[in-house]
Amino acid sequence: MEFQNLIYESSGAIAVVTINRPKVLNALNKAVLQELDQAFAAIAEMREIAVVIVTGAGEKSFVAGADIAEMSAYGIAEARAFSRLGQQVFNRIEELPQPVIAAVNGYALGGGCELAMACDFRIAAQNARFGQPEVSLGVIAGFGGTQRLPRLVGRGMAAQLLYSGDMIGSDEALRIGLVNKVVAAEALMDEAKAIAGRIAAAGPLSVIASKAALREGSNMDLKRALAYERELFAAGFATADQKEGMAAFLQKRKANFQGR
Repeated sequence: MEFQNLIYESSGAIAVVTINRPKVLNALNKAVLQELDQAFAAIAEMREIAVVIVTGAGEKSFVAGADIAEMSAYGIAEARAFSRLGQQVFNRIEELPQPVIAAVNGYALGGGCELAMACDFRIAAQNARFGQPEVSLGVIAGFGGTQRLPRLVGRGMAAQLLYSGDMIGSDEALRIGLVNKVVAAEALMDEAKAIAGRIAAAGPLSVIASKAALREGSNMDLKRALAYERELFAAGFATADQKEGMAAFLQKRKANFQGR
């Protein structure tokens, strides 16, 4: 796939999507969002891709936010449409069958923080900075920040960040549960790819089912969520991957999963 504002690369079962506007700190405008939508719609149909890494070009920024130069002239209708587009794209990323890892280098502010939160989990470089500074611009987060942030870090901490517009560093992001791990900037992609490699080595159907159980179950009461998990667990026993995985365990060898 070729894009104007993204770089798409794949190696084996791992895909990397890089937002490529480093001169403006990878700011999100409508064109970038539309290309992200196209890219993830295509990836959803790629059985050969087991896991996706999202990152930003350059050393300074993952995504520094939405493109304020583009937004500044919006009226109510344009702002509503822009929010709808951003939410649609980030929902697509969140709902992708395959796991998505955010490799956060530098600034992840506003729409950048919201993009990272739409991923399954986040690995941060030591120089990463997170925040929802929209209130300093006279608006609020519009790409899911008011909803995903409290689900990740709790209502109180989310309220503090959303109301103040404060920016936090990678260590504080780790402490509050916004990121899973902090590594040196030069080790970020190696670490993300190492984790992606372990995911890709697992049974692809079981990883997809695990993500579905986690995502859908979080929106159900416990009894319904357990029933949903039970059905996904049982369905796994109709797959060739389950037969191969358990046979390989008993035979003390590495499983050769085929995604069937």
